[in-house]
Amino acid sequence: MTHADIRAEIDRIYREEYGRVVASLARRFGDLDIAEDMAGEALVTAIERWPADGIPPNPGGWLTTTAANRAIDKIRREKVRDAKHQAAMMIQDDTPHEPTGPVEDDRLRLVFTCCHPALAPEARVALTLRLLGGLTVDEIARAFLVAETTMAQRITRAKAKIKDANIPFRVPERGDLNDRLSAVLAVVYLVFNEGYLASSGDDPIRSDLTAEAIRLGRILRQLLPDEGEVAGLLALMLMTDARQETRVAGGELVTLDEQDRSRWDRELIAEGHTLVRECLHRVAHTETRPGAYQILAAINAVHTDANEARSTDWGQIVALYDQLMEVAPTPVVALNRAVAIAEIDGPDVGLAIVEKLDLTGYHAWHVARAELLRRLGRSEESRTAYDAAIAATDNPAEVAYLIRRRGQVSSHK
Repeated sequence: MTHADIRAEIDRIYREEYGRVVASLARRFGDLDIAEDMAGEALVTAIERWPADGIPPNPGGWLTTTAANRAIDKIRREKVRDAKHQAAMMIQDDTPHEPTGPVEDDRLRLVFTCCHPALAPEARVALTLRLLGGLTVDEIARAFLVAETTMAQRITRAKAKIKDANIPFRVPERGDLNDRLSAVLAVVYLVFNEGYLASSGDDPIRSDLTAEAIRLGRILRQLLPDEGEVAGLLALMLMTDARQETRVAGGELVTLDEQDRSRWDRELIAEGHTLVRECLHRVAHTETRPGAYQILAAINAVHTDANEARSTDWGQIVALYDQLMEVAPTPVVALNRAVAIAEIDGPDVGLAIVEKLDLTGYHAWHVARAELLRRLGRSEESRTAYDAAIAATDNPAEVAYLIRRRGQVSSHK
C-alpha cells in the first residue's frame, strides 16, 4: 500500500469514526470544544504514526483513546480543576468502543444534546452534522446555502449555548422524548440526505452517513416502538437506501426511472414495506393523522412496489402528495407533487405549477423545469434551465447526469 493509499484510508476511517470519537469525549469530559479539538489532534497523530506503524486493528478505539489522552494532557496543562474534569482524569474509561444499547449510546446522547430546544432549529441540524457526521463547516454551509463564516458563527454560538446553559449530555427521560422527537428526526433525515446525495466533495454518495442515519433510526425505533413517525422515517430511509447501488453508474447519477430495479436491495424494501403497513394499521385503528415521514414512506412504498418505472401508480402517488401538502405545505413538497402530476396530466400542467413556486435558489426546481421543458420541446429554454441546475449543484455525479441530459435536448425538438 502506497503512502497515498494509507492517507486515503486514514481519511476514510476518520470520517467514519469521527462521530463516535467526539460523542465519547463529550460524554466523558462534558465539553464539546475539547471533544472536537482533541479528535482533530488524534487525526494528526494517526497521520504521523500509522504509515510507519500500520493501521491498528481497532482504529476507532485507537482514535478515541488517543484523543482522550490528549484531552487529559490539555486539561492538566491549563490547570482546569472543576469537578467534572477531575473525575474524567481520575476514572479509567473502560467503555467499549461499540455501543452497548440504545440508551447508553454516546452518539444518541449527542444527538439529543445537539437537538435541545434551547438551540435554534438551524443550529441543531448544523451542530449534529458537524459533531456527529464529521462534515466540514464549508460542507454544512453549502447544504444550508449560507456563507461559511455564517455557519461557523452559528456552530460556535450553539456550542457556547450548550456550555453556558449546562445542557446535559443524555437521552431525555421517556416523558420528555416526544417533545424533542421532531427535531431529532429532522436531524437524522438531513444526515441521511447528505449521505445519499452529498452536497459537495468528490464522493457523490457517502454511505457512512446513510448508514449512521439508519443506525440512529433503528435506535429511536427501539426507544419508541409505538411512535408512527419514527417507524415512518426508518421505513423511508430503508427503502431509499435500498436503491443506493443503482444510483450512480460510470460517475453519473442514475434517476429512478432509469435504475436497474433488479439490483435493488429487496430485504431493505421488504423491511420498509412492513413498517409502512404497521403505520397504516396504527392510523386506521387509532384514527390518528399520519405525519410527514409516514406519508413519504408510503410514497416510496408505491415506487418500490413497481417492477418497472412505467407501471408506477402515479395516481396513488399524487393522492399521497395531496395528503402531504396538508401536513407539510412547503414549496419543495409542492414541487414533487407537480412532477407527479405531470406524469398523469402532462408536462404542461406540471410546468404551470412548478413555475409558480418560489424556489429559484433550489437546484431541484431548475432540474424539474429543464425536464418538463424538454418534454414540451422547448429546447432553448430547457438548455438554459439545465445550465442553472448545473450551476446550483456541486455533486459530481449529478453534474455529469445534467450535462448529458442537456446534450440530448437538441434531439427532442
